[in-house]
This record gives sequence, structure tokens and C-alpha cells, in this order.
Amino acid sequence: MGILEKIAEIEREIARTQKNKATEYHLGLLKAKLAKYRSQLLEPAKKGEKGEGFDVLKSGDARVALIGFPSVGKSTMLSTLTKTESEAANYEFTTLTCIPGVIEYQGANIQLLDLPGIIEGAAQGKGRGRQVIAVARTADLVLMMLDATKPNVHRELLERELESVGIRLNKRKPNIYFKQKKGGGLSFNSTCALTRCSEKMVQMILHSFKIFNAEVLFREDCTEDEFIDVVTANRVYLPCLYVYNKIDQISIEEVDRLARQPNSIVVSCNMKLNLDYMLEALWEALQLIRVYTKKPGAPPDFDDGLILRKGVSVEHVCHAIHRTLAAQFKYGLVWGTSTKYSPQRVGIAHIMADEDVIQVVKK
Repeated sequence: MGILEKIAEIEREIARTQKNKATEYHLGLLKAKLAKYRSQLLEPAKKGEKGEGFDVLKSGDARVALIGFPSVGKSTMLSTLTKTESEAANYEFTTLTCIPGVIEYQGANIQLLDLPGIIEGAAQGKGRGRQVIAVARTADLVLMMLDATKPNVHRELLERELESVGIRLNKRKPNIYFKQKKGGGLSFNSTCALTRCSEKMVQMILHSFKIFNAEVLFREDCTEDEFIDVVTANRVYLPCLYVYNKIDQISIEEVDRLARQPNSIVVSCNMKLNLDYMLEALWEALQLIRVYTKKPGAPPDFDDGLILRKGVSVEHVCHAIHRTLAAQFKYGLVWGTSTKYSPQRVGIAHIMADEDVIQVVKK
């Protein structure tokens, strides 16, 4: 029996089993087995064997994967936002490979990848599903393109496909400490009351992974699924924006309903409606900031800012300017919203904000 048959059998067994106190351990074991088979499915069959993928060099300040079902307007979006022309037509599967483009926005170069349309069963390798999903795992953000004229079932199907290959959308990593040891058995602790997972369940899940010696500390009330995610350690947690295209073909009430959903944006690529707001939301979701540099006695260089991530310190700025600068750093002068007064003398651990200006003074 192949891995795909085993996965299908376990999924059928989970669907058949009623959820209650008596079956929770049985379900936990089934979920652990399912996670193990799915991670085997993603790995190449032999070491050193490379699967056929999309060779796209990571470039720019951030990478965004544009995914969706065939014929929802991904290629039109790429052609509208970037200088890249992606073939667009009214039939499905126009795009057969990964087409990269660059969005130039607020001085940042954001790499946008137009991936071929995902179909149901992509995680098992249908269509070009596995290559598409492999590229999506390397992105900083997923832009899920949906057709506003079609029912919301597409969104659920795409989420399920990505979930089954370890891509968690708009979720954060479970706060569980887990470390495998060479001996000493299982050491289990928690800093809060656990209502959704017990020590016995943790032990059974670890045994199904053939782990008998480990240290586990729950810092929050997590489910067995979240614990399995921590044990498999190959999950990717990505922010996701749901973009509903073709809003020019539906009623204003429906547009309003879709726009009010969390992490959702409504656009029309053909009529170029609301694309500027989408770029703003993209910038926010990627958590990018601009930092400008200033030489002593000269005005700030507003033409060539540094594009960094939110929460960066002066040390990161120094590394972005030149790799030897942090070692020679004496102090910095910062103008902007991260300081109480301008200019403020700061140390290397000072956290920068968007559109700050910095002047570095060397030893």
C-alpha cells in the first residue's frame, strides 16, 4: 500500500470516528500517523534526489506567493502590478510555470510569484500542486486570489490543501517547548491548566513518532494538532491576505460583506479597482519599514532608503549599511517617531520605526 492510500485510509477512519472522551486518544494517534505520512510525502524519495521544481531566485526585500484556483485573475494581477507580462486568457491553466514579477512600492522591491492554478488534491501531487506548494513555503506572505462571483468553498479548499502540507495561514507558532533527549524518559510540565491535551495524549503521540525520551513544556493550552506541529518541526507559519477579484460583477452588498471579513481585500484587476489599498495592506502585512541614512553635515538621503522589517534595532541597520560598521559603532543620532526628541543619541539596541533617519558615529 502506497503512502497516498495510507493517507486516504486514515482520513476515512478519522471521518468515521465519533468525537467523544472515549475516542480522543484513538483520534490523536490517527492524527499523528497522518502528519508522519504527509511529511514523508513532501520529502524526496531518495537522499540527493531532486524533484522537478520552479527555479526562481529569491530577490528583492520580500517574497509574495500568489496562489489560487485556475482562472481567478492571477496573471492579470501580475501584469497590472508589475512590469512583467504574464499570459492571461479566459481558459483555465493559462500559466503552466512560475512567473516572477517585482512590485516597486515605497522604495521597496517586492517579488511577486504568479504560481500555476492549484486544484483540489494538489498536496498529493495533482496538477503541479507539489511544486506550487514548495514555492509557497519559501514566501514571506501568501496572497490568496479568490473569485468573488464563486462560492466561498474555494477558500476552504485552498486552506485545506495548504494545511495538509504544513503551511499554517495567519496562525502563530504554538508556545510549547519540546526537546528530544538521549535518555531519562519523558519529562512533562505545563505552566497553565490544560483542557485540550493531556500528558497521556502527549505520551501516545510521541510513541507513535518512536520518541521515548523528551522534555515537554506547555506554556499555553494547546490542542493535540498543535503539539503534533511542534514535534514534526516542519511547519511554516505565514501571514495570508485573501484577495477577492471580479467585484465589478457582484452586488455592492456582497462586496461590503466580503470586505468586512478578516484579512480580506476586494479588488477588480480588469477595472483596476482598489489595487492601491491592496498594496498598502501588503506593505502592512509584510511588516516592512523604511530607514533613511544621513551623513554628518549633509541632508538625509530620502532617495535611497533601507528596507527592513518591523522591530529591527540599530545593529541591524549597521549590518544593512556595511558588515563592518557594527564593530566600529560608537553611537547613533536618530530623528523620527522611535525617539522622544529629535535628534536623540541612541545605542546599538535602539528599535527603529518607519521613516526614521539615522546618522551613525564611528569610534
